[in-house]
Amino acid sequence: MAIVETNEASENLTPDLMLDLTGLVCPIPVVKVAKAIKEVEVGSVIEATATDPGILADIPAWCKGTGHELLKIDRDGKSFVFWVKRVK
Repeated sequence: MAIVETNEASENLTPDLMLDLTGLVCPIPVVKVAKAIKEVEVGSVIEATATDPGILADIPAWCKGTGHELLKIDRDGKSFVFWVKRVK
């Protein structure tokens, strides 16, 4: 599985909202991120932790489809941590 980093400035991210999506499987992690993105201001960053490897495909596709920016995806053991910035 590839770990994606799309933004070099993402090294020192400070999230405005953190989501724990561990144990949830597709499509629930994306649904929860989609709901949460509406609750933060434009320019805010959401950090989420998930255990479903499907997010490696699902979150980039969701960001591309919605216009939000995927800043980074990291692997932390069996978990994946990703940062999404609300663009609009």
